[in-house]
Amino acid sequence: MRGVTFRVSLPRYAIARSVGRLSSYFLTGGLSGLGLEDLEPPVIPGPDWVKLDVIACGICGSDLSALRYTASPALEPFASFPAVLGHEILGHVSEIGPGVTHVKPGQRAVVDPMISCTTRGFPSEECCPSCSEGLHATCARAGEDGVTKMAGQPLSPGLAIGYHRDLPGGWGEQVIAHRSQVFPVPDDLSDNAAVLSEPLSVALHAVLRNLPGENASVFVIGSGAIALGTVWALRATGFEGPLVAQVRRPPESDLALALGATEVISSGPEARQSLIETGASAYLPPVGPEVYAGGGFSLVFDCVGSPESLDQALRYAAPRGRVVLEGCASHVRDLDLTFLWARELEVRGSVGYGREEWNGSNRHTFEVVHELLVDGNAPVERMVTHVFPLSEYRDALRAASAHAKSGAIRVVLRP
Repeated sequence: MRGVTFRVSLPRYAIARSVGRLSSYFLTGGLSGLGLEDLEPPVIPGPDWVKLDVIACGICGSDLSALRYTASPALEPFASFPAVLGHEILGHVSEIGPGVTHVKPGQRAVVDPMISCTTRGFPSEECCPSCSEGLHATCARAGEDGVTKMAGQPLSPGLAIGYHRDLPGGWGEQVIAHRSQVFPVPDDLSDNAAVLSEPLSVALHAVLRNLPGENASVFVIGSGAIALGTVWALRATGFEGPLVAQVRRPPESDLALALGATEVISSGPEARQSLIETGASAYLPPVGPEVYAGGGFSLVFDCVGSPESLDQALRYAAPRGRVVLEGCASHVRDLDLTFLWARELEVRGSVGYGREEWNGSNRHTFEVVHELLVDGNAPVERMVTHVFPLSEYRDALRAASAHAKSGAIRVVLRP
């Protein structure tokens, strides 16, 4: 099979962090460690595994961070390379082991890429606390070899398919996954809606863990699929209060409104005015930017994770408000934490998905996403703005990287 493989090395790190800033060639060309390769097809390692032919796979901001080597090295022990990238996977089931009964060959399915103790081959009584709770995105064994054998060798360490040497991701023609990771797609969902199951689940998980109260006011920072998915998830789960979305460009503004935002603003004067309208008063300290007292948003979702977005989230949160960090923040220098203690704020991280309590049942986030998409009529498929064949992965990455120029929200590869 063919797959876009990423090979990590210290020399490539040096190239990406220096001349990589000058030209995309050094991030996707011959010196980058990224290339379309002919690979051995993956083989399911046991009776509880599934093979899928990939229909489509998204390009995520975390993929771009990996290629640029801008992600924190703190998570490096929990990945294994070389790896076929891509973790937003939609496919056709092509082969199932005898222990798989919930999907059939030919059926469309999506893959939860997070690797649990169960995928690693541990029995239920030996699962780590996170996996026992159904929150395997924080699996304690991500840095260990698994019990499951791949070609006679223990499953390599890793948090997720797409950053794993033994489990190729969706930027290739085939993937394999444990049955616990595979979810059938309802016939009512288009491919473009279904391929968004993973980012929409990231958003829904964050919302379900931080449901706004009846009198809450919500502020969502970000223009990508996670931010727009958060707007969708808030409305899909029943929140009816004021919901302000801060985006960058007109197409994202139109989509945020279509997904349920009360108001859409840009950063700068429009954002300031929106904060003032919550009842905040502005003050100018002797040094530094304007500060505010009173008003503010009771719940802020930062779906960017940059120094600027984090600073804004802390400044715009109401006293005793909550800031939910969905963006993959890394090292943040010179972040003023004054408002964290001065307003008694709560800052909470959110990652991945898992088992959720929803409508009296306990189900996987992917399943809840599919139910909400089928029951509603939100135009989430409009987030997929660009589609490329696998052979044009460099063009796809350029579109995803230069989204201000390309207008991309979510770029998808179709092998």
